[in-house]
Parts: sequence; structure tokens; C-alpha cells
Amino acid sequence: MCTGGYGKKPVTTPLPPVAMSLNASKTKAVPPLHSRSIVNPVSLSLQEVQKKASLFSLQVEISGLIPGLVSTFMLLSSSDNHGRKLPMVLSSLGSLGTNLWLCAMSYFDLPLQLLVASTFIGALFGNYTTFWGACFAYIVDQEKEYKHRIIRIAVLDFMLGVVTGLTGLSSGYFIRELGFAWSYFIIAVVVLVNLAYILFFLSDPIKESSSQIVTMSCSESLKDLFYRTYMLFKNGSCKRRSLLCLLIFTLVVYFFVVFGITPVFTLYELGPPLCWNEVYIGYGSALGSLSFLSSFLGIWLFSYCLKDIHIAYVGIFTTMVGMMLTAFTRTTLMMFLVRISFFFTIMPLSILRSMLSKVVHSTEQGVLFACIAFLETLGGVTSTSAYNGIYSATVAWYPGFVFLLSAGLLVLPAVSLCMVKCIGWEEGSYTLLIHDEPSEHTSDS
Repeated sequence: MCTGGYGKKPVTTPLPPVAMSLNASKTKAVPPLHSRSIVNPVSLSLQEVQKKASLFSLQVEISGLIPGLVSTFMLLSSSDNHGRKLPMVLSSLGSLGTNLWLCAMSYFDLPLQLLVASTFIGALFGNYTTFWGACFAYIVDQEKEYKHRIIRIAVLDFMLGVVTGLTGLSSGYFIRELGFAWSYFIIAVVVLVNLAYILFFLSDPIKESSSQIVTMSCSESLKDLFYRTYMLFKNGSCKRRSLLCLLIFTLVVYFFVVFGITPVFTLYELGPPLCWNEVYIGYGSALGSLSFLSSFLGIWLFSYCLKDIHIAYVGIFTTMVGMMLTAFTRTTLMMFLVRISFFFTIMPLSILRSMLSKVVHSTEQGVLFACIAFLETLGGVTSTSAYNGIYSATVAWYPGFVFLLSAGLLVLPAVSLCMVKCIGWEEGSYTLLIHDEPSEHTSDS
């Protein structure tokens, strides 16, 4: 039973007139009021709507999963030869087309089933992981100084959090004042402006060679993508391959936990004993968005006194502590205080991407971020589904179990980083890993 978070008295919903008359006429057959639960028809209707909406949202996500994985891998892998602007432009075109189609659906009141087809077609041009993977690779190409590269990657993660937070806070007001059609139209205009900037103002350090255009057919280009991905893990010394696999494993597992647990926070805060309303939910989301800013400031400050791997440890262990504290939180004040322990949650993602960029050659950055984006896209869908399923199965006997499970899973990236440290990751030794052996693919080309 909800108490409102601050110890308020429980609020009971009175029986409707029809139920009261039935109760009066069947006093012998019906148990007393205190021994049976009161069923609110409005609550049942809302639960049914939420169930159908959740199922439809899952169908939409699955419809764009396979084409999104394929397009992300192919576009980012080919960006090593054809430039980083290509995946940026195509993913922006896909986003533009999707938002224009949503605008048309809202304006003409088209069936919602058409949304599945539009998601499938839009994913063929790449999704948001395609765009951000190209942005990360672009930063690595532009910034050769490693410390500056870490800061710029952290800035990009910070901008992602700012945009996500502002969108979440303002979307409700836009929909209330303008409706869905005009809201999607405004998003399409913003995407169009961003596309124009990429096309006409953004310089690309990687220039496409004319010899590759003439000599390589479509099938040969496709084979070349898979071959260069294979060579990414085959080239170099055993130490380099071990570090590459361990760092990718650390990044993927940490992303799986952080991305999967995010929607569970809202469900946990809505249920007892917290029973937050929309105002408290908004405050909690705002504190969650602050982790992008605090993580950026943490990387900026810690980079002067700590090594990269130690900064990643700080983010992992503070997030682990936050998970364990959340599992035992029972009051609103305590829940707000627990959110402070998640202020460095984004730090390991930025640090691990920077560390990975130092392990591979400059001509393999696109393949590297293609693998990362591929795994993040797959992990995002599977983690959301897995965490929602685990929470629904355990909420009846212990709602905080999913947070304890997350704290346990975070032991895996912590152990993986320990193995990276034992192999010999030092602040200066890893810069020589990419020069150990020449790239076989590069020499063959």
C-alpha cells in the first residue's frame, strides 16, 4: 500500500455504487471488506493500456533491431575508407524521414501499425548508435593528443545527456500546447538543420580514394568489411588482442547494466513504499540527467591526478554502491540522497571508449566503433527486455532485488579491469601497442 514517501496515511478508494449494492445483497457469500482487495476499474483500465503500449513498444523496437544492427556495422566499418560523414548523413536522413512520417501519421490519423514499417525502413539508414559511433570516430581522427581526446569524448557524452534531459522535460509541454504533429515537425526541422551543417560545414579528415571506387565492387566491399573486422582482432601481439577483448567486454557489460536499469528506476519509484507522483518522478529524472554533467566534470578533474583505469574504477564502484543502497531505500528523502551516488555513472563509458581508441590503428577506428555500436544496439534491446522481465517477476516478493542483481553484475567489469591492469596497462605503455606490428590489412591494401 502506498504511503506517499513521507509517511502519509494510506488512501483507500471507495467502492462504486454497483459494488456496494452487490456487497449488501450477498453478505454471506462475499468476504468482509478488510479481508479482500478493492479493485478500481480505472486502475484496471490503465494497467491494460500500459500492457498494450508496452507490448507495442517492444514490437516497434524489435522491428528495427535487425536492420539497425546490419546498417550500423556496415556504415561505421566503411567509414574508415569513405569518411565519417557518410554514416552521419545517412542516419540523419533516416531520422528525418521517420519524424516526417510520424508527423504525417499524427496529422492524418493513420493506423499505428504503420509505425512498425517506418521504424524498419528508418533503421536501414542507421540509428542513433550509428550517428554517435561516427561522432566518436570523428573525434579520434581529429584529436591526436590522448588527454584532449578523453575530454572531447566526455563532452560528447555530456551533450547527449543534456539533449536527452531537455527533451524529456520539454516534450510534454510541446505535445500539450502544439500536439503530436507539430512536435514531430519541429524535431524534423532540427534534424534538417543538423544535416545541413554536416553536409556543408563539417570537414572530413578521411578522404575517399578514387582507386577504391573504381576497383572494388559491391560484393568485394562487403567482403572487405568482414575481413577488416576479423583483422581487427587478429592483428598485433597477444597482449594487444587480450586488452582489446577485455576492454570491449567491460564496456558492453557495464552498458548493459546501466542502460537496462534506467527504466526500472521509474517503476520502482512509482510502486510502494515510495509511491511517487509525476512531480517526484520529474525531480528524480532531473537528478539522473545530472550524472552526465557530473561525470564530465569528474573526468576533467580526475584526469589531472588519476590514471584512466582508476577513473573507470571510481565510476564502477560508486554505481555499485548506489545500486545496493537503492535496493534498501524506503523513503523519498533517502531516494534523493541515493541518486548522488550515481553522479559518476557515465565516466566509465567515456574512459573505456578512449582507452579502446588507443589500442587499435588509426585506420581501424571505424571498425572498432562499428563493433561497439553493434554490441550497444543489441545490448540496449536485450537489457531493457531482461530487466523489465526480472523486475516484473520479483517485484511481488522484493522490489529491490533487481538492484542487488545489478550490483552483482558490476563485479564483472571490475574484475575485467583488474585483468587489464595485470596484463600491463600503464599510462604510456599502451601507446606502443598499435605500433607493435604493422596492420596486415593495411599492408595488403
